[in-house]
Amino acid sequence: MKAKELIGKIIIQENIDTVDENKIPKTFVINVPDPYESYYSRFTDINKPISIIFVTKNPTSFENILRATKKINEAYHLELDAAKCEVTIDSRKLNGIRVKGINRYTEIGEIQQHYADEGYEFAKSEKFTDVDSLIRINKFFNVIELENGIYQDHHENDVYYIEVPRLMSWSEFRTITFEVKNNMTDKNYDIAKGIFYTNGGITEMLRIVKPKATIELLKIIQQKYIDKLD
Repeated sequence: MKAKELIGKIIIQENIDTVDENKIPKTFVINVPDPYESYYSRFTDINKPISIIFVTKNPTSFENILRATKKINEAYHLELDAAKCEVTIDSRKLNGIRVKGINRYTEIGEIQQHYADEGYEFAKSEKFTDVDSLIRINKFFNVIELENGIYQDHHENDVYYIEVPRLMSWSEFRTITFEVKNNMTDKNYDIAKGIFYTNGGITEMLRIVKPKATIELLKIIQQKYIDKLD
């Protein structure tokens, strides 16, 4: 099956921590945990960060982040995947660059310096642990359509996307998700909401993280949301 590339947005709720070492001194860096660890109690290599956010002083455009990341990847032979993001903690909104593809925590400061060399200024350091947040990420999606309205991520085999018929507020999404999960035999999956930008406008979708999810399971989840959204 042929992969296709889409632009879109994901909104996830995560408990996040600050990175307090291996960074440019007095700057604000956030570690976003691995959803596998949360949902499957799997131990991951503690030296390999999954998703890091460099909190910037000012908002920056997705275009500029992509341009800077391409330059960094080519110059240093890296494979960084960067995106524009916004982190909401209570009523605070933080702007940042979400970066994947960092191999070790000890490399964070070096990668951060590459972005600083491209003109990015970082917010002043903060320190916290296990803080609830909403993270909005603008990014590219490379997907394979398994069936109509059901996709698998081309690069992350355990990540899937299902289309849903309409927009849900975050509150509505949380309520429906609680109801759906309580009526599922298999509750062991992570779910977030998002959108794909398409030629026809915006397609509402849900992102599901589950190793070796079957199409049957994805269809069941999709139909339960469709029924709730009628």
